[in-house]
Amino acid sequence: MCGRYSLFAPRENLAARFELMDFEEIEWVERYNIAPSQNVLAIVRSDAGNKMGMLKWGLVPSWAKDPKIGYKMINARAETIDQKPSFRNLLKRRRCVIPADGFYEWKKVGTNKIPYRFQLKSKESFGFAGLWDRWENNGEIIHSCTIITTEANAVLKGVHDRMPVILTKESEKVWLDRSISDEYYLKKILISFPAEEMEAYSVNPLVNSSKNDNKEVLNSL
Repeated sequence: MCGRYSLFAPRENLAARFELMDFEEIEWVERYNIAPSQNVLAIVRSDAGNKMGMLKWGLVPSWAKDPKIGYKMINARAETIDQKPSFRNLLKRRRCVIPADGFYEWKKVGTNKIPYRFQLKSKESFGFAGLWDRWENNGEIIHSCTIITTEANAVLKGVHDRMPVILTKESEKVWLDRSISDEYYLKKILISFPAEEMEAYSVNPLVNSSKNDNKEVLNSL
């Protein structure tokens, strides 16, 4: 799964990396320990280009009776994404990219869990493959998202058996292209990111609490 990540790259770097047209309008602060149920930056494709907005992390399907379902839907499995009622239609028409520059997983060692940070060797920002939806009831509106996961690559496997789908720059363009709706074609890009381009290290246990959203969580043990 993917339950925590970071995004602290400068605004101008993100705008250039993701070819954003309206990032100046977004209230953006550096984040080191982003957690489910929080509002996160996400990118969709509009007629004018890539557009950034805020979505609540934890998908609330448009048909849900209770928005609390979002707490159980922070991730979607790539292997079954075209089969689940919550995701199938979104795969065709409501795809998004969720920017990040690293994410965390925990390795079980005896009775302890040791947090690890995973990032690109280049230290560049990257995009998770995501889905979004709009829920409305009695005047309340929630725009929410989920991060898609797949089988872990060699860098992750010693820590966790799943990893978020990190899109290449080329597959990002496909994922955001609203003219594409072929499920088989879209699923082909939901694969593990090349292990040789990633690195990992153990980090400060402060990351265990989402209240600790500062640079200290990045410190290696």
